[in-house]
Amino acid sequence: MIHNIIRNLIYFFVFVLIQVLFLNHIYFLRMATPFLYIYFLLKLPVGMSRGYVLIFSFLTGLVIDSFANTPGMHTAACTLAGFLRDPLIRFFMGKDLPEGIYPSFRTFGYGGFLRYTLSFVVIHHMALFLIESFSLYEPLYLLLRILGSLCMTTLLICIVEAFNISPQKSGEKQ
Repeated sequence: MIHNIIRNLIYFFVFVLIQVLFLNHIYFLRMATPFLYIYFLLKLPVGMSRGYVLIFSFLTGLVIDSFANTPGMHTAACTLAGFLRDPLIRFFMGKDLPEGIYPSFRTFGYGGFLRYTLSFVVIHHMALFLIESFSLYEPLYLLLRILGSLCMTTLLICIVEAFNISPQKSGEKQ
């Protein structure tokens, strides 16, 4: 229990710091920005109370908003994504997942984790960029921003996840 709390706190601080200090300053082709901080929300354990997920999502977005000087955009996008997290997991992985496992390549499989990640990131980015633009005035530009940021974020999440896989114990089947 304590190990899980410490793990989640470390994830929170590390990914928020990376986002605030480095990634918020990347504007690839003046369109795409990676939002790696949502990896923390993706990696919350399966079966965690929806209330706790919403609280963590809200607080994560609030911290990013306070450092990025964006009035509630990340908070709203994270809260929406956090609200839809459990239905996404159930949709892609079924209802018979053991409680307390962490979503990963190992527990969900490569395809399952990638589908879950893509869906979560699409929800987050669509909400974030629609709130930011507050209109559909330039739909092509909006779509390019969403797709560019989606690709960069998903790529970074997969890279981090590839390095986050724990080695298998000897004797386990692959």
